[in-house]
Formats: sequence, C-alpha cells, structure tokens
Amino acid sequence: MCAYEYYTYDDYIHWEGDWELIDGIAYAMAPSPLKSHQNLLFKLAISFGNAIKNCKKCKAFVEMDYKIDEENVLKPDLSILCKEDKEERFISIAPDIIVEVISKSTARRDEKIKFKIYEREGVKFYVIVDPDSESAKVFKLVDYRYVKLADATTDKVDLVSDECKIEFDFSLIWD
Repeated sequence: MCAYEYYTYDDYIHWEGDWELIDGIAYAMAPSPLKSHQNLLFKLAISFGNAIKNCKKCKAFVEMDYKIDEENVLKPDLSILCKEDKEERFISIAPDIIVEVISKSTARRDEKIKFKIYEREGVKFYVIVDPDSESAKVFKLVDYRYVKLADATTDKVDLVSDECKIEFDFSLIWD
C-alpha cells in the first residue's frame, strides 16, 4: 500500500523551488530546463507577444502559477489570458491558451495529466511543443473535449478567443 501526503495551496506557497500541486499531491518540477528549452520558450513568448499585440485584452505570462483550487496549482510554460483576472499573485481563471514545452521528464504529465486538467477547466487551446521533433500539437476545446486542430511544424494556426483572433506562425520558433 502506498500512502501520499496531501497538500493544499497554503502548503504550496511556503515551499522552496518549483513545484506543481495536482489533486493535493506535490510534483517537483524538473531541474532548470536545458538552454534549448529556455531558448524555445523565449521564442514562443516573443512570438505570442507579437501575435497578441493588436488585442489589448490579451496578456502573456511565462511560468506563472495557475491556481485552479486549493489542491491544484500548475505552472504552465506560457499562458495567454484574454479576459480580466483581478488576482495578481497567480492566474485564477482558465487561460485562453496554454503552451507547454515537453521534455522526456515532463511528457507524460503534460500530455496526459495536465491535458485532462486543462480540458476539464475549459482552457480553449492547449499547445504541446516538442523541441526534439520541432513540432507542436494544437488542441482546441470543442464541446468540453479537446480536438486536435493541427500538428504544426512551420504552419500558421488561427487561435480564436472570445475577444481576438490570434494567428500564430510556428515557423518563427525553430532554429
């Protein structure tokens, strides 16, 4: 029999290092990502920043806590919000777009566990970027389920929120 410690947001805010909290279970984040991961995340942030610059309601956040409830706090690589969130310490509402850059150590969590959570919480678009294959799986929420919109490599993909149409050009993020 395996016993797990159960934690809440009140515990989470006192921890050192990078963690995520899923169903009250603490998950340590991988050590600092490789330079290639960080560089790709930087390019994604710049490219998404440029893609949303004409939509004044949309804002991009890098590695900011997304607090779903007291037992679930995730740290997406990139989040786009196109509606007002009055909370300053963390994201408290479902982002319009979440982007995760996967690695061997995070792939299962990003593709299975977080996929289901983001789907359940109503995140409109979930983008899983794989630096090894230089591709991205783009999912759109349709009738409360994710449907694959694209397997993008150098494609331009339209991501439409309630407020703005965001055209993202995946060719801009690869070396």
